[in-house]
Amino acid sequence: MAKAHLCLCFIILLHFFSEGSFVRAKAQSLGDWCVAKPATKNEKLLQIINYACSKVDCKIISEGGACYSPNDLFNLASVAMNLYYQAQGRHFSNCDFEGSGIITITDPSEFSSNTLSL
Repeated sequence: MAKAHLCLCFIILLHFFSEGSFVRAKAQSLGDWCVAKPATKNEKLLQIINYACSKVDCKIISEGGACYSPNDLFNLASVAMNLYYQAQGRHFSNCDFEGSGIITITDPSEFSSNTLSL
């Protein structure tokens, strides 16, 4: 009987890890954000901004917006990516951006782009 319980627990854990549900549920319960990977090239960041802002309202990163920073393409792209990610239901696949996005469980507003690029 103990072997059956152990086997069942193993199968359940294997399912969670194979589906990513266990990790995803934990990250979302704490809060999660989508940001650009620090090594992303400027050209790619511009493509991401254009794509994300064609799908969601990006007024916040436009001139006069709370997150407007014309000299910090990394932060602009990260905000646009996160707006898109949050609007699409916070699924990992909505933060991929062809390998340029990463999920963080640390609030990125607490850090500057200089901290993230270390």
